[in-house]
Amino acid sequence: MRLLAIDTALDACSVAVHDGSGDALRLTSASEVLGRGHAERLMGMIGEVMAEASLPFAALDRIAVTVGPGSFTGLRVGLSAARGIALVVGAPAVGIGTLAALAATLSAGEPVHAVLAAKGGEIYAQGFAADGTPLDAPQAVDAAAYGAALPLGSALYGSGAAKLVAASGREDLRILGEPGWPDIAAVALLGAAAEIGSHPPEPLYLRPPDAAPARRDLRLLA
Repeated sequence: MRLLAIDTALDACSVAVHDGSGDALRLTSASEVLGRGHAERLMGMIGEVMAEASLPFAALDRIAVTVGPGSFTGLRVGLSAARGIALVVGAPAVGIGTLAALAATLSAGEPVHAVLAAKGGEIYAQGFAADGTPLDAPQAVDAAAYGAALPLGSALYGSGAAKLVAASGREDLRILGEPGWPDIAAVALLGAAAEIGSHPPEPLYLRPPDAAPARRDLRLLA
């Protein structure tokens, strides 16, 4: 399968081309930590990676893109690009959860809770079995409450791990790593395995936006 993977959900702007399968699989990728400016960099990065992979856009079989949780602006950038490219080349687009891709980045061979830092006392969290099967739905939840409910000795992975441990006071919890975004290779592999139709490229917003839309002052209309 020839697949283009895109991730702009968090601070990294990442792109990968997945070409082939099994021992013949070739993965060409690029990733830059931007924080902001994903929209300005993404299309150029896509062009660069496609050129390095020596693959024309018309040859793509599928587009995969992270759908959240993540920043509102970042998600819109990635989803817009993925939908646009999919429409132009006539290939289906699939959405990949950020937490699922984060967990798939880790080859621990054991159950793990993917956790990303959120604002205030919250984290984004989702549990996964050793084979990557989700144990629950992704959620924005109070770090202390989520940590208190975890089984003894649970493994944590992601930028919210230390925050969860500190908030819950659970010294038995194990932090396997604290990355702030998934590996784009994991997004590509999950995208290639996803069932078309069951993973729509739609944003997964777990909390409301911080900014409220501007309101017109009715006095100015008098």
